[in-house]
Amino acid sequence: MSGHSFPSLSLLRHPYSDLLPLVGGRARLKEVARTPGSAVVWRMGPAATPPEADLLSRRPGGLALLIVLPEVAQLGRNPELIQVVQSLRPHGILPDHRAPSARDLAQVLRRPPTDLPSEITDYLAWRGLQVDLDTVRLVRRIVELSADLRSVSALARSMYISRRALGRRFMNLGLPVPSHWLQISRLLRVALRLQNTDATVFSVAYEFGYPDGFSVSNQMHRLIGHRPTEVREHLGWEWIFEAWLRREAEGGALSPHIAARLVAGAEHQRPDTMRPAAPGGDRRRRRQSA
Repeated sequence: MSGHSFPSLSLLRHPYSDLLPLVGGRARLKEVARTPGSAVVWRMGPAATPPEADLLSRRPGGLALLIVLPEVAQLGRNPELIQVVQSLRPHGILPDHRAPSARDLAQVLRRPPTDLPSEITDYLAWRGLQVDLDTVRLVRRIVELSADLRSVSALARSMYISRRALGRRFMNLGLPVPSHWLQISRLLRVALRLQNTDATVFSVAYEFGYPDGFSVSNQMHRLIGHRPTEVREHLGWEWIFEAWLRREAEGGALSPHIAARLVAGAEHQRPDTMRPAAPGGDRRRRRQSA
């Protein structure tokens, strides 16, 4: 795609050999989001209120956003563009380039986050799953400790809280139990390592505390419905985390009002305050091993 014909919105998806113009608006974004490892690329123009921003703010969960900034001089004339960029929660931001290549953009898509715990909680907020500050800290701490810990018992000890109290805190908010957060956090680390090295599944599994490659493959398939080979080839982490959220919703591990939004595949909506889980039947239905 030549620099003169590069559109403002393009699609990047497996096998990441080319960029395709985005035609079809929201309907097309929803269609593309069903393909793991897809991203929309926005080459920003100089407009103070970009018309693309509204569409991108309502993109489906799991669809990564890569933003190519305008020239520095244009940013200086329109400083509000920076606020627009921040509000869209992009996966990556690139400096001005007339025609970024699919290969270069794929490298940005596979790059591990510098702060995975914060990225996870920011993603939850962007998806409308707002929680109180203490719970945000707990989620971040679980993701952080997932680099070293393998069990919820060890997790609870490291957080100076009983395993039961920790599990109750998440269930009362209608969130997956801590063991599930620990599992997906470990798998995200495995996925990012697979995408950024040529190491075998067995060696990466052993590195992150799994007994063998079969164990990590089976857990990955159970949690997100994909195998390590697919995760390695389809870049990025948002689609993996979104797939997990959907599985948790379908399995009853989320409160009904959260699950309804995720299972329906609704695009990003304005954040609401997280409501406690309904007592009785809903809690029994969502009961899992903490």
